[in-house]
Amino acid sequence: MIYFFFSQGKPETTPATSLELINAESPQQTETPENENPVTTAPLMIDMKGQVVNPGVYELPAGSRMQDAIDAAGGFTADADSRAINLALIVMDETSLYVPAAGEEFVLPTMSQTASAGNSSLININLATEAELMELPGIGPSKATAILTYRDEAGSFKTPEELMEVTGIGDKTFEQLKDLIIVK
Repeated sequence: MIYFFFSQGKPETTPATSLELINAESPQQTETPENENPVTTAPLMIDMKGQVVNPGVYELPAGSRMQDAIDAAGGFTADADSRAINLALIVMDETSLYVPAAGEEFVLPTMSQTASAGNSSLININLATEAELMELPGIGPSKATAILTYRDEAGSFKTPEELMEVTGIGDKTFEQLKDLIIVK
C-alpha cells in the first residue's frame, strides 16, 4: 500500500525570492559550448590573380567580402568577367581568387588537384589527369592531351616554364597558368 501526503500549509517562498529565481540565469546560458569556434579578428591574407588591376597578396580585415578583395587589388581590368565572381562571398584566410577574362572558361580546382599538388591552390602538372588539366584556364581537350603526350615522351616537367614547349601553349596561355601550377 502506498500513501501520498500533501502539504496544505503556506508556500515557503516569498514574491521576492520567486522573482529572483525567474531572473537568475540558467547554467546553460552562461556556458560556452565546447564545439563552438571562437570568432577570430586576425587579419586575412588573400591572393588575387587574373584580371584585376594589381594582382598580388593582400591583407584584409576579418569578415571581408570578395568585393573588398577586388577593391584592394584596384578593381577589375577592362577584360575581366565580373559575372564569374560572387562579390558577396565572405573571404576566408589563405584564399586564392582568380578573376577570369570575359569569355574565358575557368573551373575552380577540385580536391584531387589540390591533393596531388601537395599545396592548397597549385596543380602539379606532372601528376594531373586530362580532366584536371582541362580545369585550368585556357586548357581544353587538345591542349590537355598535348601536355600528357609531352609528359609521356619527354618525362616529367622540370620547371613550370617547360610547359611552353608543349604544342599550343605559348606565352599568353602560360601567363594565365604560371600562378596556378607547380612541378614536383
